[in-house]
Amino acid sequence: MDVLRTPDDRFVDLPGHPFPPHYERVADGEGGDLRMHYLDEGPPDHPPVLLMHGEPSWSFLYRHMIPPLVAAGHRAVAPDLVGFGRSDKPTEPDDHTYARQVEWTRELLFDHLDLHDITLFAQDWGGLIGLRLVAAEPDRFARVAVGNTGLPTGAGTPPDAFLAWQRFARETPTFPVGQIVDGATTTELTDEVIAGYDAPFPDETFKAGARVLPSLVPTSNDDPASAANQAAWEVLARFTKPFLVAFSDEDPITRGGEAPFLSRIPGTQGQPHTTIEGGGHFLQEDRGPELAQVLIDFIGT
Repeated sequence: MDVLRTPDDRFVDLPGHPFPPHYERVADGEGGDLRMHYLDEGPPDHPPVLLMHGEPSWSFLYRHMIPPLVAAGHRAVAPDLVGFGRSDKPTEPDDHTYARQVEWTRELLFDHLDLHDITLFAQDWGGLIGLRLVAAEPDRFARVAVGNTGLPTGAGTPPDAFLAWQRFARETPTFPVGQIVDGATTTELTDEVIAGYDAPFPDETFKAGARVLPSLVPTSNDDPASAANQAAWEVLARFTKPFLVAFSDEDPITRGGEAPFLSRIPGTQGQPHTTIEGGGHFLQEDRGPELAQVLIDFIGT
């Protein structure tokens, strides 16, 4: 497996991001290994709040949420998926599969960090991966919160807009990550913040993962990940620990996506579900401190 590693100087003086990096190595599935990055702030002996990013962002997305979580006494752990942030970046699209993303992240969080009593917050692909981890080892999780995400099995017809996004990610000559994030927020991002989202990708050769992940979302019942996601839903249908839904009100891509969670997961019953007003798809960017307070209150209930 050919792998690129973003130079450290790309991450110097990022706005609002003073957090030191942490690394572990995970098996790449082909006899080698990959270096995965994660942020780890707050008391190391406290139960972790696990913050899972999605496509095409990285843990930089959580820079507005980590300080209030830590100020409230919590440990905040935010990994970078393989292919994103400061994690290694396999160069071939076929190197990236849904199953591998789940396994790489599982090895980091469970085998290396051995996280328990986890409060998960997952958005976008953070949910597609994070909820598979909940289903794999539910005893590690104390509670779960999700926003602007899902766990698709391929049933139903995907929206034309999503199919267009898949084609764009695969085929466009230039994949402008920072501009994509900016376009999916209600906030007008500064040039410095846009550059922060671009930082992991010095050129197009670093973007194989970012380009291919949209096409790995199951859109048919014969998708390679369909059966595994169906099996995960069977576990989640028995998940009685607290499960909170906190979608934003201005994300056209995931609008209505809270319904399957509310109808199928028993842990959602009686929880203080909320709508994050004024948030786009990347609600952490638009309303980070507010969302952090939702998690703090959720943990405190």
